[in-house]
Amino acid sequence: EVQLVESGGGLVQTGGSLRLTCAASGFIFDDYAIAWFRQAPGKEREGVACISGMYSIIDYADSVKGRFTISTDRDKATVYLQMDSLQPEDTAVYYCAAERVRKLAERAPNYSGDPLAAPWDYWGQGTQVTVSS
Repeated sequence: EVQLVESGGGLVQTGGSLRLTCAASGFIFDDYAIAWFRQAPGKEREGVACISGMYSIIDYADSVKGRFTISTDRDKATVYLQMDSLQPEDTAVYYCAAERVRKLAERAPNYSGDPLAAPWDYWGQGTQVTVSS
């Protein structure tokens, strides 16, 4: 059974930093890409970043490029999202998601080649990030 457990959310002031952690289990980690999505109240879910350590795939949403960094520890089957220079508009519930790289490669062409826009099948419960102004 695929399990994704997020941690590291919290309350931070504008300009501050947080590091989110996604601990994965129940599947062959190297066969999957892991992504972070977020959803703010009243807004659609947004893809933030994704990574596949095995295939060296990294992608970021334009809204977080230069501020957020995604990384992975394959030995620990864990993915991190380092978030710096946080702004109030980053406030959201952040979700970890997983999908087979093979499936993403099949789906992404239907979404302008953007893996973050393609469907992801496995999701964590989410962690709240609140940035105060």
